[in-house]
Amino acid sequence: MDEKRELLRHTLATVAYRGAKAVRDAPAGFAEFRAGATSRTAGEVLAHIGDLFDWALALAKGNYAWHDSPPLTWDRQVERFFATLEAFDRYVAGDQPLGFPAEKLFQGPIADSLTHIGQIAMLRRLAGSPIRGESYFKADIAAGRVDVNQPEPRREFD
Repeated sequence: MDEKRELLRHTLATVAYRGAKAVRDAPAGFAEFRAGATSRTAGEVLAHIGDLFDWALALAKGNYAWHDSPPLTWDRQVERFFATLEAFDRYVAGDQPLGFPAEKLFQGPIADSLTHIGQIAMLRRLAGSPIRGESYFKADIAAGRVDVNQPEPRREFD
């Protein structure tokens, strides 16, 4: 596998690690929480992240296809997030050519997903259910580990 694809896969594992932390043990009703009257709910943000990885997979296959999905229940939306992430990771891990350059896949859907995971983390704090800070540099993140089952944090702080 070439270095660019390896870096993409490590980045996807980072998305999974950070995403799992942001969505884990969300309080009841969190999916409907929003920061302001015109902002997205947490559930809408998570639905958008799933759409980003559907789009990323389409791009990797050479298709520029986007669609907006309505939010599901929180638990189903979490499942969808990891399912779309896993499907994209499988494609990147394979030997099929990328339909768009790795740099474009990173700068579009992948980078955007990290922004939105940060929004979910911020919404958790605003909703009174903050996640603990962490030294992500020390986290046990490995390419290919993109499911909901992520290792315990190595260095958290308040």
